[in-house]
Amino acid sequence: MRMTRIDWILLPILVGVLAGVVVGSFLLAGFIGLGVLGLIVGVMAQNIELEKDGTVGHSRATSLYAEQFRAREQMTRAEKAEHRAENEALLKWLFVAKVVSAGLIILGFGLFFQFQLV
Repeated sequence: MRMTRIDWILLPILVGVLAGVVVGSFLLAGFIGLGVLGLIVGVMAQNIELEKDGTVGHSRATSLYAEQFRAREQMTRAEKAEHRAENEALLKWLFVAKVVSAGLIILGFGLFFQFQLV
């Protein structure tokens, strides 16, 4: 996946907003806030990865998975290739989100417990 010109323009804004959220959570709740923020990001990334092929389903909508499977079977080869390419691009960004999440969890909870023991 190549970044377009608009992606490069919006990247500093995104980084600034994310830095603001991290600093805000640190100022609001300290290191434990960073750890909790990391947990939230990690859970969101994991849910997105689980539902990348469609919704997981619900006990009241038992036919939902079958309908999605039928729709996927009726796709042309080009549509299947496009769907696969979209999933691969999504997984690259989800990997970045998971690494950031792990970093926040380690930094937040690690430093929280480090300073609690001192």
